[in-house]
Amino acid sequence: MTTERSPLTPLPTPAGLRPPSPTAVPPAPPREVIIQGNGPALVLAHGAGAGVLGNYGLVLDDLARDHTVIGPHYPGAGGTPEAGRPLRLDDLADQLVAAATATGHETFPVIGESLGCAVAVRAATRHPGRITALVLTAGFAVADPVLSLTAQLIGSLGRSGELTTAARLACLSCWSQTELAKLSATEIDARVAETRAGLGPALGHFDLVGRVDVRGDLARITVPTLVVSPTEDRMVLPATTRRLADGIPGAAFTELPGAGHLMSAAHRADWLVRVRAFLSGAAGGVR
Repeated sequence: MTTERSPLTPLPTPAGLRPPSPTAVPPAPPREVIIQGNGPALVLAHGAGAGVLGNYGLVLDDLARDHTVIGPHYPGAGGTPEAGRPLRLDDLADQLVAAATATGHETFPVIGESLGCAVAVRAATRHPGRITALVLTAGFAVADPVLSLTAQLIGSLGRSGELTTAARLACLSCWSQTELAKLSATEIDARVAETRAGLGPALGHFDLVGRVDVRGDLARITVPTLVVSPTEDRMVLPATTRRLADGIPGAAFTELPGAGHLMSAAHRADWLVRVRAFLSGAAGGVR
């Protein structure tokens, strides 16, 4: 099984499917897209700063056993260059869909995590003929005060050159209290260093976190939706994720006890079982 990285090149909208809004800005410069596996498409929308592997690396091989997994990197993540201007949610949503259609897939479910949930929701409302199901983990429709302040601090520290301090704050917020208590000082330093390495180019993601508002999109979601809430999330509070679920008609809601914003291997395995069970019953016959 191989992982392929390719540029994102949007294709024309096939007959019978609604094109994106005419106000959309066309995707500019090539984006890095991770493509792995074979079978029906499954599109991944990652969170702020993490990148596709940062969020889904523990389950990517498993998902690719029976899907073509498609994960575009936002500007500033992975091999995608920074945008040079503030990010727009509509652009990320359009680029997400374009990444899948460029591989020849016309319809597909989308899995979103954190900021990726807002990207997935916006993609579903801008491209309703494309998206067949949504899985939204640790998501928010609009930033609550905790998330807003955290994103502002990470962005401010990063832009002032304090990337290590920004990375420490990100780790403190993203790992559950239980998981952090298990780590040695050396292990914590290693995770901070790993976070710092990719944080600088991705600071624009945290700016977008504070500007996202998809509350008006939620009632327009008509596809099967599963919302997953890690119960020890200190970046996106569980109550915020619950409100996201409550706003989507008919959305299923499940909790991952003890999981933080970034999940351990055990919690991610639990997540995988629940997500596969949901997708097996979702529209489109996705396994």
